[in-house]
Formats: sequence, structure tokens, C-alpha cells
Amino acid sequence: MTMTGKFRSFVVFAEMRTGSNFLEANLNAFDGINCHGEAFNPHFIGSPKNEPILGVDLKTRDADPKVLLSAIRNNTARLSGFRYFHDHDPRVFDAIMADESCAKVILTRNPIESYVSWKIAQETGQWKLTDVKSHKAAQAQFDPKEFANHLEALQAFQIKLMNRMQISGQTAFYVAYEDLQNVEVMNGLAKYLGVDEELDALDKSLKKQNPSPISAKVRNYEEMLKALSQLDRFDLTRTPNFEPRRGPVVPSYVAAAESALLYLPLRSGPQAQVLRWMAELDGVTRSDLQTKMTQKDLRQWKRQHPGHRSFTVLRHPVQRAHDAFCRHILPVDKGSYVHLRKTMMRRYKMPLPEGGPDGHYDLAAHHKAFTAFLVFLKGNLSGQTSIRVDASWCTQTQAVMGFGELCLPDRIIREADLGKELNDLADVVGRADAPAVQPAPIDQPYALEQVYDEEIESLTIDAYQRDYVMFGFSRWK
Repeated sequence: MTMTGKFRSFVVFAEMRTGSNFLEANLNAFDGINCHGEAFNPHFIGSPKNEPILGVDLKTRDADPKVLLSAIRNNTARLSGFRYFHDHDPRVFDAIMADESCAKVILTRNPIESYVSWKIAQETGQWKLTDVKSHKAAQAQFDPKEFANHLEALQAFQIKLMNRMQISGQTAFYVAYEDLQNVEVMNGLAKYLGVDEELDALDKSLKKQNPSPISAKVRNYEEMLKALSQLDRFDLTRTPNFEPRRGPVVPSYVAAAESALLYLPLRSGPQAQVLRWMAELDGVTRSDLQTKMTQKDLRQWKRQHPGHRSFTVLRHPVQRAHDAFCRHILPVDKGSYVHLRKTMMRRYKMPLPEGGPDGHYDLAAHHKAFTAFLVFLKGNLSGQTSIRVDASWCTQTQAVMGFGELCLPDRIIREADLGKELNDLADVVGRADAPAVQPAPIDQPYALEQVYDEEIESLTIDAYQRDYVMFGFSRWK
């Protein structure tokens, strides 16, 4: 690791509940970077533990904050910096802004989201989350006057900051709250700071605390909407996305043996029926279908099949989650995620049968285990667990967006319409003799129909709200 930049220190301009703890954790993952927390918070130094920073204690800093500023600037072991909020010690602001060797990083977040997050943290007393099992839930009470004051203070500071940057001819590295989940952005920030080093993955020790849409986090939501009715900048109805981005996964694509059809499978969907249909369409076996393509193979296939059509098939989130559960989590045989299963049982107390389903595993036990899995999924898809978001249960929204990096499907088909839609596709590519689509196999050891109820539907909506909103799914039954 080498330092190649012109900067001797850095400052992260942020506010409470903007993700600055997560940003700091990832900055500190670089060997050449050391972020010292809220070094100039008037109530503590660095963190509430009040540990000295580079030999400067709270008493010394309060007497002369520039002593600490100098210590950070002159630390040659690693590039040092700190987080600075609008209400931190104003005595150092001018010195920070005048120092062109101090890199400026500006972290921003939708102010209504940060305000609601702050109110919830006040209610729960929980300011950081390292795992969903420790999560404390609460709703915020929106106070119009308090928010107006909060917004005014943030905007005034942002205007002041921008003006000082313009006057001094400096530029900053801007990071949005949504960028924090992107390791490439973190590596770009390190490059901006002059640190010749890259991370392979982000520090996941801190989790998103309140991943629900804002309508579910505010007690007096309608009152809040009324108070904000003159503003259109907050995008209040969106469903937050903290799920890892997914790539195009080209090796999973399947091309027909002869027909100009390309299938982009979504895991835990009706792959078996679609692949059988594609094989029967051309009078071949499944082994004759073209699979495990590279990007080069895909481009060549497209050039060789003018007029080609690509498609993917959506499955209802309840049915898809049940398929993933029965295929990968419940059993211990082939296809089971054995290590993840053990972690789910140990860490998240998922009531799974130790050796897989047996004669004692009845419908009541299956309902209890599946509902526990759905509760886990909500936290997992929101980035609140230490377990990966597997392709078998990621949102279909995210998977389709991943396809878009290389190959957008011409047609997105719903499983309920599979027979008619595949016949139409076959007709488009000149095949009028399309075979019938076979029914999907029943999940084992119990069919979804046997355990499905209002609780399961409600938990699935909580976990897969992005898919319900994006694709307009209604109740499964």
C-alpha cells in the first residue's frame, strides 16, 4: 500500500443517521486510512467512549481544538481524518475549509429519511446494529416544526459548505447514502484520497436498522404527508433497497437447440417446466440445450439467430420463497445449504429439524419453520444479517435488473400465464407447433397449499415488498 495523493488528512461532512458509521467502518478497512470518528463532537471525542485521539484527550481538545486538528493532519503513519456534522465545534470549520491538503468527502441522505431514523433511534436507544437478532423496533412521531428546523439547519450548512468550496476552488468527493453498499465506490474514494489500495468486499459488521418503507416507520404518516405536501423532493413512497446488486449471470442462460429463443432463469422459479418445454419444442432432450455460455458465446448466439427473443419467468413471491425453503433450507441432502442451515438454526433460532424432515415433522412444524424463514428473509434482504442474499431467494426485481447489464429480456412472463405466453413466443420465432407446458412439481414434504394462510402472505409481503410493488403481485390465493 502506498499513498500517492496530495492530501494530508480528510474530513467526512455528514449528519446523524446518514450512514456515516458504515462509511467510517469501510474507510478503516483500508490499511492506509484511519477515520477517528466524530473528533469534534461537543459532547465527546471520537466516540462516546471518549478515548484520546492520537494522544489528544477531551480536555485538551476542548481547550484548543486546533491541537487535535494538527495531530490528525501531521499523522504520517496513515492518512487520518474524521467525521464532521453541522453542529460540531465551529472553531475548526474555517481551518478545515482553508486547508486544501484536507480532502473533503460529503455524505448525503434524503433528509426525511435521516430525520425518521433519528427519531426511531431516540425511541429505542439503538444507534448501531450489527445483527437483526438484536434489532429494536419502534415508530417515529413526526413533528412538523421540529423537522422544519432540522431541514433548515441541514440546508443552511450545505449551502455554506458549497459556497466555501466554490470560493476556495476546491472539489469534494460526494457519496450518497445509497452508494455505501457499493465496494467500487469505496475503492474510488480511497483512490481519491490517494491511497493505492482496494477492498474485495465491504465491512458488513454494521446493518441497516430500519429497512421498511417510511410509511411503516411513522405513526402519524398522514399528518407528515400533509406537512410535506408543498415539497416533492423526498420520494416517500419508494421501497428502500439494501439488497446487493446482482450481475447478469450469463452462464445460467439457456438457448434453445434450434429455435431462436433464449431463457433467462430466475432461481426458485419454474425452470424445470420451461427447460422441458424448450427441449420438446425442437424435438431434443434437455442435454441438447445450450447452457453455460460466456458473454462471447452469447454475442455469437445472438448474431447467429436474427430475430431472436429472450424471456424470463416470474413466480409469485410466496411460492418462490417456499420453493427455496423446501429445496435449500429444510432438507440436509443434495441441494441443501448445509452450512447456512446450521447458522440459521444456531444464530437465528430457526426451528428446523436437526437431521431434516422425518416422521415427527408435521404440518404445524412446517408452518412454524417456514414462517421463521420468512421473518429471516426480511432481515436478510434488507442487509441486516451476516448471511449472504442467495440467488435462490433474492428479489426478482434485483435479478431482472442484473440481467439488464448485458441482456434485457424481451418478455417478462408470469408463471400463471406460462402456457399462453410460451405459445406466443414460439409463434413469433416461427414455431406454430409448440408443446404444452407441464405442471410444476409439488414442493416436498408439504405443498404450499397445505400451510398457506394470512400470516404467511403478510410475512412474504414484508420480505418482498419490492417485488409486490414492482410487479403488482396480489395475494397468492
